[in-house]
Amino acid sequence: MTVMVTGGAGYIGSHMVLRLCDAGEDVVVFDDLSTGRRSLVSADAAFMEGSLGDTEAVAKCIRDHEVKEILHFAGSIVVPESVADPLKYYGNNTCVSRGLIEVAVTEGVKRFIFSSTAAIYGSVGSAPVSEAAATLPLSPYGRSKLMTEWMLRDVAQATSLKYGVFRYFNVAGADPLGRSGHSSPEATHLIKVACNAALGQRDHVAVYGSDFDTPDGTGVRDYIHVSDLVDAHALLLNDLRQRCESVTMNCGYGVGTSVREVIEMVKEVSGVDFEVREASRREGDPASVIADVSRLRASLPWAPQHNRLRDMIQSAYDWEVKMAAESEG
Repeated sequence: MTVMVTGGAGYIGSHMVLRLCDAGEDVVVFDDLSTGRRSLVSADAAFMEGSLGDTEAVAKCIRDHEVKEILHFAGSIVVPESVADPLKYYGNNTCVSRGLIEVAVTEGVKRFIFSSTAAIYGSVGSAPVSEAAATLPLSPYGRSKLMTEWMLRDVAQATSLKYGVFRYFNVAGADPLGRSGHSSPEATHLIKVACNAALGQRDHVAVYGSDFDTPDGTGVRDYIHVSDLVDAHALLLNDLRQRCESVTMNCGYGVGTSVREVIEMVKEVSGVDFEVREASRREGDPASVIADVSRLRASLPWAPQHNRLRDMIQSAYDWEVKMAAESEG
């Protein structure tokens, strides 16, 4: 039995592949390498380059590798871009997911785990948000992910497919062993951008909004280390294998950190006082999003190992230093 990881050459997907291979699972990665890097894929995993929109190629991969489980990480993730180009997001996220789910059902896949997002909640205030909260996404990105959640729920009611959905909060950090990290040069994640600025690869860091209704006026987010995130996925996969009950859960730490706090920690870790500029709010950005992780902690024996902000930033900074050294060498 093989696990297929879509987007397995990307940031989160490559960490998931490492986690599965470390556990001795048979893994096949399906990725078009539009944003991922082949070098991030574990040598212990099979690899197929292709578009998820090519349903015949996806079906062949499932048959050839006897895939019974899919972890779906592929998709577009930049909120401002989704506002400017919504059809790209409905195409890459919703339509592609619809085709993948159909192929999964047709080919007899048993379990499907989907990487969703806290962006489906919209503006929720400063209190931690639970899975029971209203889903009122502020961006096409959030709406494209929510539509996939709906499809999975409806398909599971009509077929034998079981699913797990994780609504991610802000994923950060890199593999503690230095095997993978955030490698896309177009990434807009704050911690990566700030680390790049500390290394002189950007001339400043922009703070998008300093007048939010938050303690220091900047946006507050729940950051989670990528290694803890993929550990939660591995536990969920095992739970689906044993209990076969579909579930939707938040995945974060339940702790809010402001943009200014992140920037100050990057300066502390790097020892570099890079330039910070204030800018206007971006459309689609809520003031604060913090996870209520009661369901996750009650459902899975999850014990985060990297939940200090300094740990997340140190691993991310170490990865950027490694990347810079490789590009120079």
